Amino acid sequence: MGRGLLSLVLATVTGAALLVAPAAAAPPPPGDVYRPVRGPSAPAEYRYMQKTLPGESIPRHAHDLAAAQARELPTVGGRWKGVGPTNIGGRIVSLALDPKRADTLYAAAASGGLWRSTDAGQTFHSVWPDSWTQAMGAVATAPDGTLYVGTGEPNPGGGSITYEGTGMYRSTDGGRNWTPIGLRDSGAISAITIDPANPRRIYAAAAGSLYNGGGDRGVYRSEDGGATWERILAGANEFTGATEIVVDGDRLYAVMWDKRRRPDLRTYGGVGSGVFRSADGGETWQRLGGGLPAQGTGVGRIGLAVAGDRLYAIVNKADGYFEGFYASSDGGDNWTRTPDNQALTDSQSSFGWWFGKVWIDPRDTEHVHVAGVALLTTKDGGDTWSADDTSMHVDHHAMVWDPRRPGRVYLGNDGGVYRSDARGDGGWVKSRHQPYTQLYSAAISPQDVTRISGGAQDNGSLRSWGGDGFNEYLGGDGEENLINPTDVNNVFACYQYGNCFSSTDGGDTLTYFADRTTFQRRNWFTPMEFDPRNSKVLYYGSEVVNRSTDGGETWRAISPDLSGGPGTDPVYPNYGTITSIAPASDGRTVYAGTDDGRVWVTRDLGATWTKLAEGRPWVTRVVVDPKNPNRVWTTHSGYRSGSPLPHVYGSTDGGRHWRNLSGNLPDAPVNDLVVARGGILYIATDQGVFTSATRGGRWLRLGRGMPQVPVDDIEYDAGQHRMVAATFGRGFYELTTP
Repeated sequence: MGRGLLSLVLATVTGAALLVAPAAAAPPPPGDVYRPVRGPSAPAEYRYMQKTLPGESIPRHAHDLAAAQARELPTVGGRWKGVGPTNIGGRIVSLALDPKRADTLYAAAASGGLWRSTDAGQTFHSVWPDSWTQAMGAVATAPDGTLYVGTGEPNPGGGSITYEGTGMYRSTDGGRNWTPIGLRDSGAISAITIDPANPRRIYAAAAGSLYNGGGDRGVYRSEDGGATWERILAGANEFTGATEIVVDGDRLYAVMWDKRRRPDLRTYGGVGSGVFRSADGGETWQRLGGGLPAQGTGVGRIGLAVAGDRLYAIVNKADGYFEGFYASSDGGDNWTRTPDNQALTDSQSSFGWWFGKVWIDPRDTEHVHVAGVALLTTKDGGDTWSADDTSMHVDHHAMVWDPRRPGRVYLGNDGGVYRSDARGDGGWVKSRHQPYTQLYSAAISPQDVTRISGGAQDNGSLRSWGGDGFNEYLGGDGEENLINPTDVNNVFACYQYGNCFSSTDGGDTLTYFADRTTFQRRNWFTPMEFDPRNSKVLYYGSEVVNRSTDGGETWRAISPDLSGGPGTDPVYPNYGTITSIAPASDGRTVYAGTDDGRVWVTRDLGATWTKLAEGRPWVTRVVVDPKNPNRVWTTHSGYRSGSPLPHVYGSTDGGRHWRNLSGNLPDAPVNDLVVARGGILYIATDQGVFTSATRGGRWLRLGRGMPQVPVDDIEYDAGQHRMVAATFGRGFYELTTP
């Protein structure tokens, strides 16, 4: 979602999920030329549901354990090379300034590791090991220059999966070397605070696992630089974690929050949520009232800022809607709810749990910024507000003021890092080099190896041509992108729920066509494929398979509903959809897979369909051998507890019989599969890319140099022996295959 769309906020969300039924924004009428603007967004519920199994949550340490399995596999092939984007950015969750070096800034990317800038935020380079988790939660610097990082993303998406971390880490040399310092079972670290009077005394707000109770959650203190930890504030229950910890002399302030995510339930509030204060260094605590909302199941995420006796808190309800903004002038004993303001209410939309941050100008306690879809600012302590939704990207998460440069402030949001030298009241300048974009898809062209496009979380559909560096040519959350293999200027791009467009000029102008398809339900990531024999023929999946023979101008359904129906969830009816389509080279055979684990085939262009499998996890991809319509593979997503889960199946007889080809793969979702010459298989997983020359069963890690980051999509150019991977946190990577 982007500039000029604040009026759509109550109906949209970027990378988070609404608590209302999703509805697509009104596209232009059929045939109209669409000149790109930033499109709206809607719930990314699918990404969480894709990674779980019905009735099961994501097991504790599932991602980390799968990463360990992946590291045990031998590596073959050359070296992956990052190919951008470097100018787009991605979600930043925390910022910190280096106290010893002017204009040096650290930025924690949600799923892209830790980055350092030495030129006041203009450019960033990685200071985090590529082989460790890239899921970040918080970064902080001590007065002596020691750097601390807490891993695991603390802002739970409405459905978009947030990866858990592996605890706390310390560096004494600006990020060149790191030491793990505990709290490994914290799930996510939301905030780190160092006592300004004692750099060895560290406080950590452990939010805890979003999916499992218990573990290291609450407020922790270390008196020895992280060598040992003591929990000084526990939550009310096993799902209560800490999101803020503030040191103010002998007083400590903390924010606690109940949150839990299950496949069938989201609980983002509860009796454990509240603001707490200690007057004795953390020995004892009291929950603050005095005008704040009373303890109860309806209290959601709270953002807190402290400047001496002046405190501010933004409170959201458990359902994600704004409850109120509060101010205290006596250290938190008494609170006043500030006047209602529509801009402030709108800024939280229906997903206030995505933000939960307040920042006070260190030179003026009446001047306050609040995170939201738009950045909210008050200059009178909360009496009046203004919203900035035009000068930068939306969805804000982090801010830090530079004490060396009066008026300079840095901001982190879903579009990366920005700097203002006007106290945050406008004048925002975006970083020009920040390679941590979260990608969902990739598209390449055998005609022009310089052309790469793909869909990005909250940054639309991106292309490598048509401007300086990568540029966005369709808004919203970028989903499926295609480049016609015989005409590089004929491109297709979609935003969520199958709102797709075509272009004959490389994306400069776009024509909406999705309303000409047959659909009742369309997946968040709606699949679209070219026929391998004729690029004028395309397939598009809703709950039925649609086919076009004129490049997407007209469509007709060639299947019945291939799913098991929409399910029973009244909030998210967009399930029971086709997730992958694979047309074969014979011009008659088409395979399809669904989000409820069904696999189908037609061998007569839709006249009849045969169910080949059901009861499997979410089908992420169906792939047919380019030379043999009867050789077919399916890949599947989902972490699970208990027994091993097949992630790859293969068939040599058109799906009549299947063999589990998962072999020695790490226990992680498989997101894509491609077939190369000689039957070599390549697969994309949450733990990188793997290959098998034995048609599956024995897998090797492909290539060196790719960070430990999920790979959502891979594209293969057989003529150039070239593979491009779309990673969820580090942009595109390219490799010359063996």
